[in-house]
Amino acid sequence: SQVMAARNKFNVEYPNCYAVPKYHDHADEFNRVQRGHQNYLENIGGYTIMTLIGGLKHPISCAVGSVLYCVGSALYLKGYADTSLDVKMARYKKGAGIKWIGFFVSFYSTCAYAYSCITAA
Repeated sequence: SQVMAARNKFNVEYPNCYAVPKYHDHADEFNRVQRGHQNYLENIGGYTIMTLIGGLKHPISCAVGSVLYCVGSALYLKGYADTSLDVKMARYKKGAGIKWIGFFVSFYSTCAYAYSCITAA
């Protein structure tokens, strides 16, 4: 994975989750890789549950949305880890906006399923 490769490249040993500035020579570079990965881990649980529920009504749409979400998450990490880009917009410079298309496809599907459950009664 990219975080393990960055650990080896920038010499950040366990148990440090993040590199410490002034202690690690390339702290910012490593931390950008770690933050991009951490963003994925923080969001994938809720996204998975939302997609599983929305997939009950729109399975094909949720499958396509999940592909977009996963590709967008990988591009998010790639952009965030690129230190030649400004950190404020780096994560979206490489195409990570498609992550949100996938997110909103699943969100809409979940809302549509919830609405159909409410109105079916």
